[in-house]
Amino acid sequence: MAVYGLNKQRWFQVISAYSGWLMDGYTTIAYALVAVTVSTVFFPSTIGIYGLIATFGGLAVEEIARPVGSVALGNFLGDRIGRKNMLTITIVGFSVFAASKGLLPSYKSIGILAPVLLYIILFIEGTFAGAEYGGGTTLSMEDIPAAKRAPIGAFVQSGYGTGFFIVSFVFAALSSYYGKTEFAIIGWRVLFYTTIIPGMLTLIIRYITSETTVFDDMKKNKEVLREPVVGLFKKGGKPLIFALIFTSGLLFINTVTFSFYPALLSILNPAMSNTKVGTYNALINLVSLFGVWIGGITALLIVGRKKSILVYSLIFIILTYPIAFLAFRGGAINDLIAFSVQAFFEAMIFSTLPAFLAESFGKQFRTTGVGFAYNGGAVFGGFAISIVLFFSTFMHSLFAAWTLWLFLAELIMVSGMLLSAETFRHGAPDRIAD
Repeated sequence: MAVYGLNKQRWFQVISAYSGWLMDGYTTIAYALVAVTVSTVFFPSTIGIYGLIATFGGLAVEEIARPVGSVALGNFLGDRIGRKNMLTITIVGFSVFAASKGLLPSYKSIGILAPVLLYIILFIEGTFAGAEYGGGTTLSMEDIPAAKRAPIGAFVQSGYGTGFFIVSFVFAALSSYYGKTEFAIIGWRVLFYTTIIPGMLTLIIRYITSETTVFDDMKKNKEVLREPVVGLFKKGGKPLIFALIFTSGLLFINTVTFSFYPALLSILNPAMSNTKVGTYNALINLVSLFGVWIGGITALLIVGRKKSILVYSLIFIILTYPIAFLAFRGGAINDLIAFSVQAFFEAMIFSTLPAFLAESFGKQFRTTGVGFAYNGGAVFGGFAISIVLFFSTFMHSLFAAWTLWLFLAELIMVSGMLLSAETFRHGAPDRIAD
C-alpha cells in the first residue's frame, strides 16, 4: 500500500536518509551541549575563554573533514558502488568514532596530547559524516516524483533537528542524574557513548533499504563513471560554486545559532542548570521541526526551490535584529522565545535544500556534487562560534559580535542563492535522471 504516493521501497530510502541525519544532528549537538564542560577537560583551565574558543574550534576541524569525506567517499563509493552501499559503510565509521570521544583522556592526564587526540577523532568522524548529506539526499530524492520532493525533502532534513531534540533531552536527563560535579567527570562521556544507539539503528535500516532505480539503471546501461569527481567539476562548475556560496552563509548561520544555543543559554543565564539548558534546547529544536515541515508544505504553494529559499531567507533577515535584541536583554524566558522564533524561520530555509541540491547535479556525480556543495559550505560555518567569541573579546560585546556576523553570513547566503539557477518548475520529470 502506497503512502503519500510512495511505495515501501521509496519510504525505506527516505527513512534511511532521515535516520542518518538524525545521527548527524545527535552527534553534533552532543558536542555543542558539553562544550562548556569539556573546555576545561581538554584544555588548561588557566586560559579562560580561549579554552572555550579552542573547544568550539573542534567543530571547525570536523567541518574541514566533511568535504574531504563527501568527495572521497562520494566519488569512490557513492557514485561508483551505489548510494545505499556507501551509506551502509559510512554509518559504521561515523558511529564508532562519534562514541569514541567518550574514551579520550584529559589534559591533566596527558597534556597537549588530549586536544590533539580530540581533533584527530573529530576529523575522522567528520570524514565519515561528510558522506551522509550527499548520499542521503541522493538516495531519498532520486526516485521521488518532482512535485513531492519539497515536503519529502523537508521531512528528511528534519532528521537533523530530531537528533538535536532527542540528544537535548538525553543531556538534560544525564545532567539531572549525575549532578554538576559528576557530570563534569563521567556524564559527558556517557552522552558520547549514547551516539552508538542511533548509529546502529540507522545501520539496520540501511541494510534492508534498496538502491535507487536511477543508479540501478546507470549500472545496467554502463553509465557509472570511473571518476565522478572529474565530471562534477567539468559539468557542474557554476551550480557547485553558487551552491557553495549559499551553503557557506547558511551553515555559518546554522552553527552560530543551533550549535551555539546551548552555550548561549549558559552564558546569558549563568545560574541556569545543565538540566534546564538541555530542556530549553530541546524545546527550541521542537519548534524548529515545525518550521522545516511547514516550509516544505508552503514550498508547494510558492513553487520553485530558489524562490522558496529566498522568501524564507528574507523573513529570517528581517527578524535578525529584533530577535537578538530580545535574547540579549536578559532572562531565560526571553531567550527561549527569541531562539525558538529564530529556529523556526531558519528551519524553513533548510526545508527545500535537499530538493534544490539534488536537482542541481547530474545523476552520474550527484552524490559527490550534493555532498561537496553542502559540506564544502560547512567549512566556513565550522569556525562560526570561534569567530564570534573572538570578535566579542575586542568588541567587548557578544551581542554586537553575534549580530554583526549573522548579517554578514546572511549577505553571503542570499548572494549565493541569487546567483543560482532555479531547479524546479511545473511539469518537471518525475525522476531526477539527468
